[in-house]
Amino acid sequence: MNLGIGAGLALAVGVFGTAVGLDRDRAFYPTILIVVASYYGLFAVMAGTGPTLAAEIAVFGAFLVAAVTGFRSSLWVVVMALAAHGLFDLGHELVIANPGVPGWWRMFCLGYDLSAAAYLAWRLTRPRGPLAALPAPGEYAGRPSGYYRLL
Repeated sequence: MNLGIGAGLALAVGVFGTAVGLDRDRAFYPTILIVVASYYGLFAVMAGTGPTLAAEIAVFGAFLVAAVTGFRSSLWVVVMALAAHGLFDLGHELVIANPGVPGWWRMFCLGYDLSAAAYLAWRLTRPRGPLAALPAPGEYAGRPSGYYRLL
């Protein structure tokens, strides 16, 4: 059930972002990656475990680098990082013992991450159109106002 709720929420966020135009900005999905990767740090703070927080921050740093790299180069990096975070959810407790993580979180986050990755991959493979591909930062010069591309 938690897997389905996470997947449904990710699809709802993705469809909402598309419907209102939020995903026309290439920062939308990297920001989602940053947010989902930060929750384990929040759980460590809630549990009051300093060494666990340090470990969670180190892992978060890797996903932060992936989000920035994907933003600056290709959103396919964000697709891979979201999927990797989902797989990380499966074995998180084997890597970092974080007593603040709720029991239902692992499957919820797995569903969210993999569905968000799949939705972004689908968006990136759609035929070119106003939402098909955003240029990398610095490539906006000379484009008409409102012209955006996801790749």
